[in-house]
Amino acid sequence: MATQPSSNGHLPLNGLSIYYEVYGELGTSKTSPLLLIPGGFMSTDSMKSWVSAFASTRTVIVFDQQGHGRTPDTSREMSYEQFADDAAALLRALQVERADALGYSQGGGVALQLALRHPRLVDKLVSVSATYRQDGWYASVLEGIRGLSAAAFAGTSVEKAFREHTPDGAAFDAYLEKMKILGVNDQNISDAQMRSISAKTMVVAGDADALKPEHALAMFELRGGGDEEAAASGALLRVPPARLVILPATSHLGIFGESAVLAPMVTAFLDDVLPTTPNLF
Repeated sequence: MATQPSSNGHLPLNGLSIYYEVYGELGTSKTSPLLLIPGGFMSTDSMKSWVSAFASTRTVIVFDQQGHGRTPDTSREMSYEQFADDAAALLRALQVERADALGYSQGGGVALQLALRHPRLVDKLVSVSATYRQDGWYASVLEGIRGLSAAAFAGTSVEKAFREHTPDGAAFDAYLEKMKILGVNDQNISDAQMRSISAKTMVVAGDADALKPEHALAMFELRGGGDEEAAASGALLRVPPARLVILPATSHLGIFGESAVLAPMVTAFLDDVLPTTPNLF
């Protein structure tokens, strides 16, 4: 289990000072490195269990998005597209030609944009509890985001990390307002754009998630999920282009705690492992 990064620091990219960590050595393995993208208000520190779940088998990269963790905010507006461009700039700065990308919640949306906008950089894509357009969320989720206030973050690790690099109280309030706009507006990837993504895709959600289960299913289908040949024969004969995981009795926050459950499934997907069909007859 990796507990300390082999390299870390800040890089000046797209007008930001992006903080990143690398676990393992880049460029020494035939296995693509895995880029982990945290969710909204989360940071590299939030991703320790996910890093540990994968770092024994592949190099892992994780970074703080604009205004998150150790990456200071700027006057720049926020968008999923811009965050994806930041991720692409980081991969190029680290001289990574191709990576697998796994994002949770907001980070899953960023991973989708990364695969859409920078297809040559993304080998495989894992979307965990994320949507590709606003109507994928329950209406109550958007109402909750609209009602967020600075008081809700008072004394939290989110506020403490932000004030370490930007002590101005007004700056945190401005960051929160931008995050609310980002969350409520979400993104609007068309069905045609979803079909056009070249990366094989794994869609992960909980059955009590903040996104609707039918939205996760739609993502799976748009990414090429479903196999009539397997349906007819009862067995998978080739590695599928898309995989779908719905965890039972699992909420939006709860699914983040299931790295140990999800890691074997994700690893099998990243490694193109075809599940073994039992001999029944």
